[in-house]
Amino acid sequence: MEHHGLALQMVDRQLRPRNIHNEELLRAMMDVPRHLFVPNVSPEVAYSDHALAIGYGQTISQPFIVARMTELLDVCPGSKVLEIGTGSGYQAAILAQMGAVVVTVERHSCLLNCTRDLLYGLMPKADIRIIEADGTLGYPPLGPYDRILVTAAAPSLPPAYEVQLTKSGRIVIPLGDRMLQKLNIFNRRNGKLHRTVDLDCCFVPLIGPGAF
Repeated sequence: MEHHGLALQMVDRQLRPRNIHNEELLRAMMDVPRHLFVPNVSPEVAYSDHALAIGYGQTISQPFIVARMTELLDVCPGSKVLEIGTGSGYQAAILAQMGAVVVTVERHSCLLNCTRDLLYGLMPKADIRIIEADGTLGYPPLGPYDRILVTAAAPSLPPAYEVQLTKSGRIVIPLGDRMLQKLNIFNRRNGKLHRTVDLDCCFVPLIGPGAF
């Protein structure tokens, strides 16, 4: 099956039945060729309901987790998003396909170089900045950000993220221990962060000050 059919199958079997209803998000996940972001596996495996290794001890999340985090983030065209943990670049591509302005930070230089070539080659007109840096510190030079999405687990919210968030911004981050976390959503209202908790998840650890 060619990749458009696999992407449609992914949306119809993995996402819609799990209450992912944002049509812009679903279109983005059909349009972005996920198999290009997963090295050394068949297209059928790339679109399967699993997290997959991408090298350097990192993973690409299963499609449902990518969709759920993106839906919780609530991006609009023009939203300025800081992504912590570029990884393969798939999450950044989904955000950019939805019209977000994306600043994505990765600490693994070898992984970053491959991802930069892929993203810029695949989406030359997208507004994506790819930065090599310590993600636990955010990226102040291009802040503040309307949304912050963290694709690695931390024991608590690193302080730098709150400082770099706009007055009505939102953060989505997995918090917990190294084995199991829950997706946490922080909304800033009236100068304070208000926290809600979503589903269980399991991410690689966020490494650096304020994390593991």
